[in-house]
Amino acid sequence: MANKPWALISEVGEQGYLEEVTDIMEQHFNIISHEEFLQNPGLHGPKIQAMFVWNACPLPEPSLLGSLPSLKVIANGGVGIDHLDVPYITSQGVKVSNTPGVVSDATADMGMALLLASARKVVEGHQVSVDPKTTHIPQCLIGVEVTGSTLGIIGMGRIGYKIAQRSKGFDMKILYHNRSRRSVQDEEALGARYCENMDDLLKESDFVMLVVNLSPETTGLISHRELSLMKPTATLVNVSRGRVVDQDALVKALQSGTIRAAALDVTYPEPLPRDHPLLSLPNVLITPHTGTNTYTTIRNMVQMMVDSALAALKGLPVPNEVTIK
Repeated sequence: MANKPWALISEVGEQGYLEEVTDIMEQHFNIISHEEFLQNPGLHGPKIQAMFVWNACPLPEPSLLGSLPSLKVIANGGVGIDHLDVPYITSQGVKVSNTPGVVSDATADMGMALLLASARKVVEGHQVSVDPKTTHIPQCLIGVEVTGSTLGIIGMGRIGYKIAQRSKGFDMKILYHNRSRRSVQDEEALGARYCENMDDLLKESDFVMLVVNLSPETTGLISHRELSLMKPTATLVNVSRGRVVDQDALVKALQSGTIRAAALDVTYPEPLPRDHPLLSLPNVLITPHTGTNTYTTIRNMVQMMVDSALAALKGLPVPNEVTIK
């Protein structure tokens, strides 16, 4: 144990890391849970050199960082870093990394799963099938066609591109809006058309998929005006961050029939308060931010976090280091 550096984690179990992935960390680090750390910060704080952040825990606030004088790196599980004050953290001489790329396939799969489940009323069909009162198949289970429909992707980074690849298999017409246009080769490979104006994408799409990072520019990106531009038969799918959508505006749009449906892997907050109106709407499908939740992806994420932390402790270039320009 004396030869391994110490790393602070959230916990192993229900709200932290799966026991099946702790071997990856323990191969190179002595790990200590946040709860155990808090029992004696004075004893444990000086020896901790790395912090592994998972589901925004432990949250590296100034009060916590101040008790970790030897901290060299914070490795974040996932791409989104909106919960990290990167300028402050790096000003303390601590490097920050995340795990892009490795999450793309699983998240893209989830985006398509939500789109398909909403379009074909999969959850409603399951509920009817297992209901002991069911004696016939109701006509309300009629869904909408996916094949040949138009998918508008807002945010054509790694994940957005993977979603476009999958949607091509459904013969979908692909529109996309992004800060920068993809190469001609990428567009031709996907059969995708660039919409410089997001409004054009919203007006033409049968499904709108949100795949952007959360930033000041994307917070509230989809609100009353944007929803009003969408077709009344359209579905909004969000696999980015909850705050990208104005949820009050979304509730009104769903209640009024401004759009057909919404399928969300993310909300704000998570989970939603149990009396939130989104939870009682029949045209909403919500999953609890499980876009990356496959054993393969989680193990790959943890391995990437460990690799970045080890590089930082050895003074080597940190893979996937996050810097704020």
